[in-house]
Amino acid sequence: MPGARLSPQDRLAIATGLAKGLDYAAIARLIARPTSTVTREIARNGGPGRYRAETAQRATVRRARRRPGRPRPVGDGARVTDGRDPAAIAAFAGRFADLLEQMGLPRMVARVLSSLYVTDDGSLSAADLVQRLGVSPASVSKAVGYLEAQGLIRRQRDGHGRREQYEIDSDVWYRSMLASARRNVLLAEFARDGADLLGAATPAGQRLDTAADFLAEIGTDLVHAVERRRSAQGRPTGR
Repeated sequence: MPGARLSPQDRLAIATGLAKGLDYAAIARLIARPTSTVTREIARNGGPGRYRAETAQRATVRRARRRPGRPRPVGDGARVTDGRDPAAIAAFAGRFADLLEQMGLPRMVARVLSSLYVTDDGSLSAADLVQRLGVSPASVSKAVGYLEAQGLIRRQRDGHGRREQYEIDSDVWYRSMLASARRNVLLAEFARDGADLLGAATPAGQRLDTAADFLAEIGTDLVHAVERRRSAQGRPTGR
């Protein structure tokens, strides 16, 4: 029942879902809970690689029995680091991924992007992402390839040069908007070719011609808006 505490059966379903490689949203659907609930549950009980239903249930019972005002032992439940609750951050990343997915990004791409965005240094390795998201290395590799192709992340070697890090920075939305504008331009050109082929006097040709005008105008307006914003911040444009 949404809003009630997770039951031992819920936790067993979560552990089973992780073992099968399901993402958090799929597991949430299995137990009819919000994705944020599943995200918090996994984050506060060892993460996707160490989550165990029995251990999570015992930890919940201990927390419920703890007397009011008693200090929380270090390592028990969701810990606070530098004044921030890792479970709350993980839940936010899950909601962020949900939003990005609703906006059109593939699910795994959205999860990788949100994970990178909520890290202070904006950098994670493939192994980090596999552990955080509880998915296969192949899934991470595919999502990273998509993000690289869109210019939203870059690949770097760590300080020892032994493994690759995937990095994001504050320019991600600037590059994303420019990539969107370029797609609009390509669509406009394609629609214009179609209008010429079908004939401007035909209904189909007129439809494509109207689409071409709209897409070209939107693309131009978007580029100008992004460049104005970047100039106002005193940063170079035209990257």
